[in-house]
Amino acid sequence: MNCEVVAVGTELLLGQIVDTNSAWIGEQLALAGIDSHFQTKVGDNLDRIMSVLRSALDRSDAVIVCGGLGPTQDDITRDALAAVMGVELRRDPALVEVIAEVFASRGRRMPDNNLAQADVPEGATVIEQRRGTAPGLICPVAAGKVVYAVPGVPYEMTEMMERAVLPDLRHRAGASSVILSRTLRTWGESESGLAERLADRIAQLDERGNPTLAFLASGMEGIKVRLTAKGPDEASCREVLGHEELVVRELLGSSSSAATTRPWRSPSAPCWTPTG
Repeated sequence: MNCEVVAVGTELLLGQIVDTNSAWIGEQLALAGIDSHFQTKVGDNLDRIMSVLRSALDRSDAVIVCGGLGPTQDDITRDALAAVMGVELRRDPALVEVIAEVFASRGRRMPDNNLAQADVPEGATVIEQRRGTAPGLICPVAAGKVVYAVPGVPYEMTEMMERAVLPDLRHRAGASSVILSRTLRTWGESESGLAERLADRIAQLDERGNPTLAFLASGMEGIKVRLTAKGPDEASCREVLGHEELVVRELLGSSSSAATTRPWRSPSAPCWTPTG
């Protein structure tokens, strides 16, 4: 199974908000052993959101859509999902009660706009919201594919992902696996020079598909060589990475240095940070 991430919000495209949600989701997919080959950002436009979702479903088994589930006019993820599914939106009376209770518990009047958060595409399953008012959605699509919709508010998104989305994805995948990366730092060699020295090995790995090798220029930290392996458990991944590290170190000689193994959990939940 492979899963794509779509982040919705014009503010992301304008650089007003930093999208740490997609990075966090990508890490969690790796920890769950689920491949993720694409991440996309799209503004609050119905036609463009629909286009992005259809493209994502053409090339991926599952899609996680983050954002656009709020109560305002530009929150149109639900509408886009219903259109892609070819169904109508139906207002769920039980969700109306839940949202009203949230406002009542806070001593506030519920604006009528919030009723839109109780609209559910026909055939979709609601993911209970425990930290806000916007419920999530699990939307089945033709050919056994699925779209998950989660809020853009980071602490709402992370709770919903860990409780509902990731377990459902692992169940649909039908097998547990792990993706681990190990990074070697190198100095004294250009990125193109490293690529030339490792060209034959890269070609061999490309044929095998696992592990993979990539480069990352990191300024004063030198050029990083990232090795990534996928396996049934962490031990098997570490074994593959350990063997490949020895091969790469031999090819690079004294230019390679310390190695670190990932994935790792971020020290704090993702946040959206204004940049201006």
